[in-house]
Amino acid sequence: MRLGLRYDMRAPGFGAPIGPLYAAAVEQTAWAESHGFEVVHLAEHHGAEDGYCPSPLVLAGAIAGRTSRIRIDLSAIVLPMHDAVRLAEDLVILDIIAGPGRLSIVAAIGYRHREFEMFGVEFTERAAVYEEALEALRSAWSGEAFTYRGRPVRVTPTPVTPGGPPIHLGGNAKPSARRAARLGYGYQPVTPELYDFFVEECTKYDRRTPGPFRRHRPGFLHVTNDVERDFELIAPHILHQSNTYAQWAAERPGTAPNGPWSGYENAEAIRKDPAMWIVTPEECLKRARELGPDEELQFHPLLGGLDPDLAWSSLELFASDVLPHLDDVRPVLADIPRA
Repeated sequence: MRLGLRYDMRAPGFGAPIGPLYAAAVEQTAWAESHGFEVVHLAEHHGAEDGYCPSPLVLAGAIAGRTSRIRIDLSAIVLPMHDAVRLAEDLVILDIIAGPGRLSIVAAIGYRHREFEMFGVEFTERAAVYEEALEALRSAWSGEAFTYRGRPVRVTPTPVTPGGPPIHLGGNAKPSARRAARLGYGYQPVTPELYDFFVEECTKYDRRTPGPFRRHRPGFLHVTNDVERDFELIAPHILHQSNTYAQWAAERPGTAPNGPWSGYENAEAIRKDPAMWIVTPEECLKRARELGPDEELQFHPLLGGLDPDLAWSSLELFASDVLPHLDDVRPVLADIPRA
C-alpha cells in the first residue's frame, strides 16, 4: 500500500479563501513527503464557477520547489485545451525542476463542452486533436526537430527523465482503453473493469501485459476524534464536490459520473456511502489494513474548499495515531514541520 494526496483546488463561496488553500496544498505536500507519502495528484479543469485549478503545472512547480522526493502526478491534464508544443516545453522545465522520475502525467481527452468552446476546439474533433498532441509530446521530448501542423519545431532543453515524463491515458469508457492499447501508452481509468478491458486489448497489439490496476481509496478520508462534529463541518463540502461532478457528467449523455462522485440527495446519503471515510484513528487503521498491496490510501485534504486547519487536524492525527501502526508504509524520512 502507498499513501497519496489529491488536490483540485475547488473554492466555493462558502469555503476557505483561495489563497490559503493554495498555500496549504504546497505545505501539506511537503509535510506528507516527510511522513512517507509517495505521490500527490493534481487535477485540471477550466472555467469552473468554484475556481477548480486551471493550471496544475504552476502548482506542480511550487510543490517541486518545496519538496525533493514525492512524485507529482498531473492527473489529469486535459490535453486538447493546450497548445501541444507549449505544453511540451512547460513539462520539460517542470521535469528538470522536479528531478528525474518525479513527474508523471495522466492525459485526458476532456468531456465538458464549455471547456472546448472556451479554447476554440471542436468537440467532435477532440479525438484527433488529442492523438495529435500525444504524438507531439513524444516527438518534442526526443530533442530532435519535427513537423507539427506543417511547422518546423524543436523543443529544447530535453527532459532529465529519459524519454520524458511517463504518460498514461485517462478515461471512463472503452474507447479510451482501446486507444491506450493501440498507441502503446499506460492507462489510468476510473474503474478496475475498464483496466481489465485494457489488458485484454493489449494482447491484440502484442503488448507486454501491464502491471496491476492502481486503485485509489477511499473517495474521501478524514481522521478525527469527534466524527459527528467534523461530519457536520465536512458534509457541505462533499455535497458540493460530488454534486458538481455529477452535473458535469450529465452534460455528456451516456457517460457515467467521474469516479465515486455520483451525487447525493442530502448529507445523510454521505453516511451510507462506504467510499466516504470520516472515521476515528482506530477505524481508519482497521480499514487501511484491509487495502491490498496495489492500492493507494488517498487523502483529499482540501476537498471542496475545506478549512485548511480542519484538514491539518486530520493529517496530523493520521500521522500520530494511524501511520505508526501501518507496517507496510515506509517510516518518516525527515522532520519537516507544519508551516
